[in-house]
Amino acid sequence: MAAQEADRGVDTIRDREIGTEQDHLDQVYRRLEEKIHEAEFLMNDAAQRGQVGTPGALAERDAQVFRAGIHLNRLNNEYEDFLFGRIDLLHGKDGKKGPDGAYTSVEPADDAVRPDGTADIGETLHIGRIGVLDSDYAPLVIDWRAPAAAPFYRSTPVEPGRVVRRRVIRSRGRKVLGVEDDLMRPELTARLGGEDLAVIGDGALMAALGQARSHTMRDIVSSIQAEQDLVIRAPAASVTYVEGGPGTGKTAVALHRAAYLLYQDRRRYAGGILIVSPTPLLVAYTEGVLPSLGEEGQVAIRAVGSLVDGAEATAYDEPAVARVKGSSRMRSVLRKAVRGALELGDAPERLRVVAFGRRLELAGEELTRVRHAVLGGTAPVNLLRPRARKLLLDALYAKSGAASRHPGDPELAAELRSSFDEDVTTEDSFIAFLDAWWPELTPRRVLETMADEKRLGRWARRVLNPGEVRRLARSLRRDELSVHDVALLDELQTLLGAPARPRRKRELDPLDQLTGLEELMPVREESQRERAERLAQERTEYAHVIVDEAQDLTPMQWRMVGRRGRHATWTVVGDPAQSSWSVPEEAAEARDEALGTRPRRRFELTVNYRNPAEIAELAAKVLALAMPGMEAPRAVRSTGVEPRFVAVRDGDLAGAVREEARRLLDRVDGTVGVVVAMNRREQAARWLADLGDRVVALGSLEAKGLEYDATVVVSPAEIADESPAGLRVLYVALTRATQQLTVLSGRRDDPDADGVPDLLRD
Repeated sequence: MAAQEADRGVDTIRDREIGTEQDHLDQVYRRLEEKIHEAEFLMNDAAQRGQVGTPGALAERDAQVFRAGIHLNRLNNEYEDFLFGRIDLLHGKDGKKGPDGAYTSVEPADDAVRPDGTADIGETLHIGRIGVLDSDYAPLVIDWRAPAAAPFYRSTPVEPGRVVRRRVIRSRGRKVLGVEDDLMRPELTARLGGEDLAVIGDGALMAALGQARSHTMRDIVSSIQAEQDLVIRAPAASVTYVEGGPGTGKTAVALHRAAYLLYQDRRRYAGGILIVSPTPLLVAYTEGVLPSLGEEGQVAIRAVGSLVDGAEATAYDEPAVARVKGSSRMRSVLRKAVRGALELGDAPERLRVVAFGRRLELAGEELTRVRHAVLGGTAPVNLLRPRARKLLLDALYAKSGAASRHPGDPELAAELRSSFDEDVTTEDSFIAFLDAWWPELTPRRVLETMADEKRLGRWARRVLNPGEVRRLARSLRRDELSVHDVALLDELQTLLGAPARPRRKRELDPLDQLTGLEELMPVREESQRERAERLAQERTEYAHVIVDEAQDLTPMQWRMVGRRGRHATWTVVGDPAQSSWSVPEEAAEARDEALGTRPRRRFELTVNYRNPAEIAELAAKVLALAMPGMEAPRAVRSTGVEPRFVAVRDGDLAGAVREEARRLLDRVDGTVGVVVAMNRREQAARWLADLGDRVVALGSLEAKGLEYDATVVVSPAEIADESPAGLRVLYVALTRATQQLTVLSGRRDDPDADGVPDLLRD
């Protein structure tokens, strides 16, 4: 009875605290509605200004509509947990307020704690996705990126600062569902509004970890821990390296860092932030996070296979082919292929023109000498066309004998030469010859020429062995591109160069025609918004580059990414133990070349928030095989559920996978991932096709960065044997689950009587 009464007491306190937070959230939404009405008024007012009909009014209208539109868009996004945190603080050492209305003091005042261990709460801050001030400019919500919000993430019982209580608020829409508290100063008796400070729940972090996973990534803004927050708020003056094992929040930290940098210095990062992800699956998984953090539009999240405009990787290269395409050796092969491609097709073997009444001709060795002289330059091949034109004219002029007619009169000789060039270059035969003899090459065209094995063998002599040439040529005959082909296209684009294209004419604004301004300004200058949109579409370089899962980039991919950040600051996020590239030393050399001489700052994430200890312990066995001496991150929780082992002895692998997926669907609320070797991807998708959208089949290389409530890893031996980096890839596969893991073994795995495969036995 006493226990029941105590429970009712706790429920009463919990309900009261939830009600308190609900009242505050209601106040926040009332203020947001006021701001939405203000933004709508500004939009309408801006439209009215456009009717004035003056150039100044139109420019002002564009700027005002742009600003009001962004503001309205942010305010109209009601996130699942717009308001997610609160900190109760002691009085500070000084009374200075920052721009967000919060006090700037970090340490408590000397008299904040009385000798008897009691204290009063001096300030309460609510933390949310964007800042909200009331009509008197007092903070209702502090933006999570603001300096005043940092104690929410960094405060610990060891170094609490002014924080007495940290609270995570769970809400859906406009309704508060629950609260979870952490006490940072448990030794104090703190009072708020004359009453003792209440403490609810078992801790904010554990509550956040218990949430079911979906097919899209949730931000971790409400449960960021101190070591993650240090990375997110680190200065961006150089290269920031972030290393951490599975489940340490590397990807989430990278996304939050992008939002934080924009918040801190929007002018500096107006050039855009690029986030490079290893797979389209990870892009789809993460792309909803930034809008929920109050940032969108300035950040591009791209898969490595989507970095080149007009190219999209949809095919998969076998490991042996991937090792060739990703290697730095391909630079030499591509340089020879670019020059060799000029001589293919219908390239004419003879040039005939008529000048000064004479028929002039270049052929054979003469044309070969001209071509070699042109290629002696360092410019990209397509940009050497003017040089080719000039040297052809030089050779024809020398053959005409005109140079010797006026040896003592330079002015007359120059006039004669100019007349000769004009006569020749206006001849249709010369124009047609130059177009065919020095065509404008495209990266796709050069890549297609490399599909001929004999031709590729000549270009790759002493660089690739015959087996590598055969496999490479065969892979280039398909229509689809692989992620490694995209990096080759980017390298080819650099080697070829692109002639300048005429700028596209901007369409007239309908308002221009209504006011008659087109008579004064035939083409109105583009607005600030139009210019920003155009630059975003044309952007090939960025102000900051974030590379997620950086350990997987090949040397050629590092070159591709490096071109997009030649003048950028960088955040490089990865884990050597999860690398799927077989020659890490070669990739590290290419990475250092891409990053240049910028200073490096290193951080390490050491806590595994994803996997329970039971799964982390099993994965550590593979890590010990893959990278002896590497220490696994420390798991922070235990569920008591050991990994499950199932041996498929009758050969019905499809049936066993389906049965296990069904079993796990009944045991978890979220998603189930089934990880197979890359050559089984399509097969596994067919096995699971009718089980619903909570189950997903994916190849081992596609699992990077993703997480599921439960995971089925099919045949560890197949995954480990598919490439030289197979053990590291298997380590990744075993660390995707947040709750339950099943390992299915076939004959190749040599399972024991309990179904445990050889690779995972002690």
